[in-house]
Amino acid sequence: MALAAPRYRGGRRRPDIGEFGVNRSPLHEMDHRSLVHQQSDLDDFDRNGAILMERGEGVRVWDLEGREYIEAMAGLWSASLGFSETRLADAAYQQMLKLPFYHTFFNKGHGPAVELADKLLSLSPVPMSRVLLQCSGSEANDAAIKLVWYYNALRGKPEKRKIIGRVRGYHGNTIATASLSGQPHMYAGFGLPLPGFIHADNPNYYRFGLEGETEEAFSDRMATNLEALILTEGPDTIGAMFVEPVQAGGGAITPPKGYFDKIQPILKKYDILLSVDEVVCGFGRTGNFWGSQTYGIKPDMLACAKQLSAAYQPISALLISETIHQALLEGSRQNGSFGHGYTYGGHPVPCAVALETLKIYEERDIVGHVRAMSPTFLAELEACRAHPLVGDVRGVGLIAGVELVQDKATKAPFAASVKAGPTVERACLEHGLIVRAIGDRIAFTPPLIIDTGEIVEMVRRFRAGLDLAEQRISGAIAA
Repeated sequence: MALAAPRYRGGRRRPDIGEFGVNRSPLHEMDHRSLVHQQSDLDDFDRNGAILMERGEGVRVWDLEGREYIEAMAGLWSASLGFSETRLADAAYQQMLKLPFYHTFFNKGHGPAVELADKLLSLSPVPMSRVLLQCSGSEANDAAIKLVWYYNALRGKPEKRKIIGRVRGYHGNTIATASLSGQPHMYAGFGLPLPGFIHADNPNYYRFGLEGETEEAFSDRMATNLEALILTEGPDTIGAMFVEPVQAGGGAITPPKGYFDKIQPILKKYDILLSVDEVVCGFGRTGNFWGSQTYGIKPDMLACAKQLSAAYQPISALLISETIHQALLEGSRQNGSFGHGYTYGGHPVPCAVALETLKIYEERDIVGHVRAMSPTFLAELEACRAHPLVGDVRGVGLIAGVELVQDKATKAPFAASVKAGPTVERACLEHGLIVRAIGDRIAFTPPLIIDTGEIVEMVRRFRAGLDLAEQRISGAIAA
């Protein structure tokens, strides 16, 4: 029997606005099957439809039925300036009038790309030499993988091709970056990961620290295990390690004390490049302009995206060291053209928007604002630790993860069948709050412009969602 065609849906219908709301739109009636929604339960989506957002203002968005939500994930960790920054819309419009498209192929280019590259190099946490502009964080990290292979081949070490990621790390959705990411759900059905991608431990101290083990001791153990992995695989076969300052897609997992101080010397010892994924952490999220500055990381390559344009346009950048740039020059001497690029990489409109975004960050001291808001943000979430469902709260700047547990004393997790994380996410949605459940960790990365009152209201809604979810989870376990 064929299923009825699902429709787009908004939130809970308000009783005073009729069947389709005060602003009835043809979208309410549209069959959504033409669009595959990414990273979604497609079976559930096909049966029940989706929430379609219609507009945004500040840290809030509204769906088709007029329901308002605080967007505590800044969309996808990305809408740093909220959802109504007119200066960015104007920057895009003005650039479209002047030069709506040009490329950076064949020794050609345009002013916005050059200006953006210069600006990023001036802001880099360590000296960098060149910038490769792409369209997404996935593309930037994918390019970094290619450059690891290219660089090592050019210096006579083509066998140094293996790439180290970390369990629960996230670096993108291309075939290579999905393999690099330590996310099992991204492998299922795709025949991934590819050979040559290996994974070090997940540095989640709350979940994997041993009884009585300090954070520093845990970091020592993580470093010891990393060196053992390198020796087992063979140092001469490993080209690079990729890390996020805070593991965003893993559940907003902050590194334990001393972690990066301990692993970086090991990578240097075995001639392994360090590529830092700043796609989420860059541009102020951790309370410094770069997460690398927060944790004392010294990258050979640095990928950034998302907040580079406040998510108003698709753009990313890969910053590379002079050592790697010299290898690219030698590659052109040997091979001719540098055989990499995308049609829309360095597109002038996203470049113009990114430049305006960087101006706004500076003019409004967004990093200073993050530092001012962070104590309230972290304290309000920390107070949720008293809730029966909450086992741990950890964060930095304006990024945090809340871990749900069945037993607070033993840290025992819920059975996967309980779906505690998704239950909390849905309950929060019903209370006008958008968060992200990553397994049984609830992630928060609100727009960087959020103020004190909005933080307090965000966490009030979260507590209401926890209370509702607790009732549902208790009922499910009892049944």
